[in-house]
Amino acid sequence: MQLTLSGRTAIITGGSLGLGQAMAQAFYQAGARVAIVARRENVLAETKAAIAATEAPIGARIEAFACDVADGGALSRMHDAVVATLGPVDIVVNNAGKAVAKPFEKLTDQDWQDDLDLKLMAAVRLTRLVWPGMVARRWGRVINILNTFAKAPGANTSPTSVTRAAGMALTKVLAGEGAPHNVLVNALLIGLIRSDQIRRQWERSGANQDLETFVAEFGKRLPMGRMGEAGECASTALFLASEAASYVTGCAINMDGGMCPVV
Repeated sequence: MQLTLSGRTAIITGGSLGLGQAMAQAFYQAGARVAIVARRENVLAETKAAIAATEAPIGARIEAFACDVADGGALSRMHDAVVATLGPVDIVVNNAGKAVAKPFEKLTDQDWQDDLDLKLMAAVRLTRLVWPGMVARRWGRVINILNTFAKAPGANTSPTSVTRAAGMALTKVLAGEGAPHNVLVNALLIGLIRSDQIRRQWERSGANQDLETFVAEFGKRLPMGRMGEAGECASTALFLASEAASYVTGCAINMDGGMCPVV
């Protein structure tokens, strides 16, 4: 089955590295006009150049937009710039986020607010900007990138678990409101995926082993015996963004190699 996004415009937040970059490349190679969004212009420029160097169908485009998505005003300006450059937005992937987890008693009000602004309110605000156009055109896709803590939180995983659970609830609410208008909303719940976060974890660990060994050893803890790859998640996101998923909405799909105890 060949999946195509030709003629579609997509915004991917957190699009400069890791999973976001993999999704941007998959969407671009499927023919989409893709806007990658992140804070660091230099990293965005490198990612844009790397993706543009790959083969893609006629009409595919990749553009970069520097934006702090936790800033509502900046988010609105970014959206306007994307529309002016690439056209009305058909697909949004809310992927921006970072790993923050502390014991509950060590979390400040600002820790909570920062996490909510980045992981929940950024998705709310960006989706609100694109929603009227999707409804009017009777076609839209919203994909919220969460993690498996949304279903199965553990100790010392706040504020991320709480914010991601709210993102899963948002997904279900929007799916119900969008379904009559062919605006489909789903979530991918990420487990242990080889990414820049894993690289940073390796660097912090001070482990006396190379990255490949670290990843392999970590992966042995999972039912599938290995970590997932960013490209595997990107393939699922591409499916959800395409016409092939035309009857899929309101789902929270685990991308975790069987790690999460909740289906």
